[in-house]
Amino acid sequence: MKEVTAQERYGKLREQILAYLDDAYDVSDEELLEMIRKTAMQDAESRMCSISEREQMEMGLFHSFRGLDILQELLDDPEITEILVNGPKHIFYEKQGSLYPWEKTFASEERLNTMIQNIVGRANRSVNASEPIVDTRLPDGSRVNVVLAPVSVIGPCLSIRKFPKQPLSMERLVAMGALSEEIADFLKTMVQSGYNIFVSGGTGSGKTTFLNALSQFIPQDQRVITIEDSAELQMRSVKNLVRLETRQGNQNGAYEISIRDLIRTSLRMRPDRIIVGEVRGAEALDMLQAINTGHNGSMSTGHANSIPDMLSRLETMVLMGMDLPLAAIRGQIAHGLDLFVHLGRLRDHSRKVLDIREVCGLKEGEIVLNALFTFHETQEKDGIIKGDWEKKGTLQNMGKLKDQGLDL
Repeated sequence: MKEVTAQERYGKLREQILAYLDDAYDVSDEELLEMIRKTAMQDAESRMCSISEREQMEMGLFHSFRGLDILQELLDDPEITEILVNGPKHIFYEKQGSLYPWEKTFASEERLNTMIQNIVGRANRSVNASEPIVDTRLPDGSRVNVVLAPVSVIGPCLSIRKFPKQPLSMERLVAMGALSEEIADFLKTMVQSGYNIFVSGGTGSGKTTFLNALSQFIPQDQRVITIEDSAELQMRSVKNLVRLETRQGNQNGAYEISIRDLIRTSLRMRPDRIIVGEVRGAEALDMLQAINTGHNGSMSTGHANSIPDMLSRLETMVLMGMDLPLAAIRGQIAHGLDLFVHLGRLRDHSRKVLDIREVCGLKEGEIVLNALFTFHETQEKDGIIKGDWEKKGTLQNMGKLKDQGLDL
């Protein structure tokens, strides 16, 4: 007689619970867990099964309905920062900056699809063959990207970027070697004085984390509005905070609410500061116009390999929204943004502030940048990169500092 595998038993138990759920209405987590325990107990009585094996089966079944199925174990591990699913049989995770394969797999592509639909459904989003790409988030704020067939030829692909339960403070980033105390004090004064800051960097360089850390310096009496595709920012120190999130349109594009719509709406909500989580396209124009209408201390982020590269990308993104002369676009950037902070991820997987430059207006049609701080690598020991930050220059535009009665 063929021996039944653990995976087959798992599948049968899940089918039994599903059959019951089809006749149940609005089952709570407690009721579902009790149902799972009874079903697992009946199964355990019919064969030799240890208590730990049964408990593991029970939690696996519960996570298949309410959690992230086999991925829940990875999500619960605080040291894991990213989870990557390439179809049902190939799963990888990032831990301490390195990628590792995971031995567990989904029983079928259908199971993986079911889990994906649960994730996007909880965030009031949808993903299907007609709209196969979606960005969303988990209840804990983790960022989720989904790509389905026909775009993905290897099956459903899922990327989960986890964020710490407690956002990293600037003090913690200094202790981790991401920046120096001098730079942290400088940025604190810049945020308090209302300088408009743009954070640039490559994928995984820590832009969202850094924006959260900067927010701890925003004065408590100010009203802040955050605008994101998927709400990820965790600005716990801001009391008067409004979080806005985009909405997908239907298959015809109707009812969509874009970043551009939210920026325009935010101007009617009496903001002191507007924080756009990330600009990727035409919304860069609206972001710059919002900053140029008196909302000092606003912030945003963007993908780029360097600060000059970010300037070029901003010009391109503005052109995606409106056909403006290049001189006018550069004028918007030069008068709207005060400071660029560039982050990078080094070969030892550490994340650091690499470059800080001040925007000093226009000269002969070109945006003038004043280098303030630059990171220099000094040595690599036991795979760890050591270096220091050189102070390249001093702040030229002191007006906002003086307006707030502050100095450096």
